[in-house]
Amino acid sequence: MAVFDLDKTLRWLKPEKRQGALARRAEDLLPWVSDDVVAGGELLLDTCVYIDELQGRAPDTVTTLLRVRTLNHSSVALAEMMHLFGRLDPADARTEATLTEIAGILRRIPSHRLHEADADTMAGAGVLAGILCRLNGYQNDRKQKALHDCIIFLQARKRGFSVLTRNVADFDLLLQMVPDGRVLFYRKV
Repeated sequence: MAVFDLDKTLRWLKPEKRQGALARRAEDLLPWVSDDVVAGGELLLDTCVYIDELQGRAPDTVTTLLRVRTLNHSSVALAEMMHLFGRLDPADARTEATLTEIAGILRRIPSHRLHEADADTMAGAGVLAGILCRLNGYQNDRKQKALHDCIIFLQARKRGFSVLTRNVADFDLLLQMVPDGRVLFYRKV
């Protein structure tokens, strides 16, 4: 049975005290993947990392980082990748090759490195995503994406991982609200 502490989550995030739109910080204040890639803490990959690697749009520093760090995977990213198996048009000539590549990546994920969010993480992510949506006026599909980002962010925080992502817009805001989370940003080529 999933157990979570509603009161603890609300005391921690204090949604009623958060007012006014959040703004992105200057780029030089953000944690970027360094040109001098070294071994270090474990990573939790955002969905964009898989896509950028597949499309050859990940910078060399990210490709190197993926080789030297311990990689972890979120069930959220798994679901977002699996979504493509239902969404892509089977009549499109590119679909089969694309899905074959995605399947190859997903089959290589070691089961002990695939993490599901627990009830506390899901509860916190729900509140955090709600705050983002309210303060920044997120609409429609952006609300669902915000929830997914919040789950990945809080999964990484709980396990002591850094999220690897190019999604500066949302993860910078999450770092501002939960400064003890860890994120490494990159830009696609």
